[in-house]
Amino acid sequence: MNERPVTLSPAGDHEELARAELYGLLARLWLAPPDADLLAQFGVAVTQAEEPGAALQPPWEALVAALRGTSVEAAAAEHDALFHGIGKPEVLVYGSYYLSGFLNERPLAALRTDLAALGLARDAQALETEDHIAYGFEVMRYLIAGDDAAVCNLEQQRRFFRAHLQPWVEACCEAVLAHPRAELWRAVAALTRAFMQVETQGFDLLES
Repeated sequence: MNERPVTLSPAGDHEELARAELYGLLARLWLAPPDADLLAQFGVAVTQAEEPGAALQPPWEALVAALRGTSVEAAAAEHDALFHGIGKPEVLVYGSYYLSGFLNERPLAALRTDLAALGLARDAQALETEDHIAYGFEVMRYLIAGDDAAVCNLEQQRRFFRAHLQPWVEACCEAVLAHPRAELWRAVAALTRAFMQVETQGFDLLES
């Protein structure tokens, strides 16, 4: 997805940067299987959750263990089996499907309108549409970590999360968790679901 370069503010709050990093990691794992470099990083990763909060500690530990217990080949095979393959994928990871029952429907058009208002657009070389879960997480990472205060602020985060992630991401995670072939992505989905719940609670507090 084409976007303004993300420049991290030196005065940024640690917890906010941790949120951005977790969104970035989840985007990376939903979009493609981990490569050797990422697996090597998790070979020495701390088991303390990046984002503070007891709710994320168990799923973070499970993800670290799952990444340490897999290989590049096994992860690639699982990702292909779940999200690609011939014909309809076993698990769809597009918001339009969960919100309307079909791909490339009105939710995708609404998302594109909101992305344009934020100055963001799809990379013409990208294979996935903008309602792919990974792209939604990348947008949140940008809205948290970017230094353009007119765009990258809590209100924009709240609006985007409420409209384009909260209504469907947990259902997507449930589909992965229920799939018999999910191993590594069972851990990815569990952490994603827990993180979405934490984010929902945070935005609820913001509105109260």
